[in-house]
Amino acid sequence: MTEAVVVALVSGGLTLLGVLIANSRNQAITDTKLHELTREVREHNNFAKRMPVVEEQIKVINHRLEDLEEYHK
Repeated sequence: MTEAVVVALVSGGLTLLGVLIANSRNQAITDTKLHELTREVREHNNFAKRMPVVEEQIKVINHRLEDLEEYHK
């Protein structure tokens, strides 16, 4: 009976070690994906902040073009 207990403890220990290794790898992958997603969100936020400025500049350019067209008619 003692031999069976030792085998069970060794098997359980190896299983626990395998689970811990697999979880650490999965955690590293998750951390990498989270880091990449955070970078993409920051890029998007920066783009969203700049778009109203670009839209206003386009309005000004269009107005100036209309003025030039009227001047040359």
